[in-house]
Amino acid sequence: MVKVGMIQMVVLDDERANMDRAERFVGEVAGLGADFAVLPEMFCCPYDTHQFPKYAQPDGGERHGWLSRLAQQAGIYLVAGSVPEAGEHGRIYNTSYVFNPIGEEIAKHRKVHLFDIDILDGQKFLESEVLSGGTSSTTFETKFGKMGLMICYDIRFPVFSQEMMREKANVVFVPASFNPTTGPAHWELLFRARAVDN
Repeated sequence: MVKVGMIQMVVLDDERANMDRAERFVGEVAGLGADFAVLPEMFCCPYDTHQFPKYAQPDGGERHGWLSRLAQQAGIYLVAGSVPEAGEHGRIYNTSYVFNPIGEEIAKHRKVHLFDIDILDGQKFLESEVLSGGTSSTTFETKFGKMGLMICYDIRFPVFSQEMMREKANVVFVPASFNPTTGPAHWELLFRARAVDN
């Protein structure tokens, strides 16, 4: 049996405070015997597209090293939610990293399907104004078998999950920060739909 600690946390406009809180929660779930700790989407910064450039760091940067050490110290698989990644050619990606219990990065997923919403007299939020999309689905090996990884709105696309199933993923992790407009209507329904699809 696999035990997963799914971490929910309030995110502040203070990366150090967010990282301290994430570290405490990862330690708590590890202490409860979890094999995996899963942080939220954009756990290190407010979910505001205009904030992403301020918080973006390159692969191998300070935050990446901290996540690696956190997984190693807790002795746990860490699905590091997601963070703004400063990529090539000035692009910014919504990126999730996975580290094994000795702190090695074993997966990296860039959110493929960017969430744009513009409701008349309602919410407007356009990830594509700031973020670039990834290009592929992601699977990775663990001692519990193969796992899949996607981020939030990626779950809306059935073929994406099916690609992971064809690669024999046993579990698919979906760090997400659904908004109050679409979340209540779609969140559970989409998970059930993907389970039925596969």
